[in-house]
Amino acid sequence: MVSIDSFPEWEELREKFLSDPKVAAEYEDLRPQYELISQIIEARIAQGLTQAQLAERTGICQSNLSRLEGGNCNPSLELMNRVARGLGMELHIELRPAQRPQ
Repeated sequence: MVSIDSFPEWEELREKFLSDPKVAAEYEDLRPQYELISQIIEARIAQGLTQAQLAERTGICQSNLSRLEGGNCNPSLELMNRVARGLGMELHIELRPAQRPQ
């Protein structure tokens, strides 16, 4: 049986992967998506909601919320706005100057 202690720590793996410039660039391109997903999950958990309960509030299928939280879909702004409202929040989108050279 394999012990969980035998697996590398996340930070160690992250550092290793991000040392590859191609991986680092892709990671940065996906950062906004994963930051938004993290905010959704954190807000849902903070409110003590399951995905099924949020699905009921929003009228979105629980399986679609699961795909959204797993980063396995490309949601529309309409869907994101419905999720935000279901969480009692507002969706705000803004453009900022790039932090890295393009």
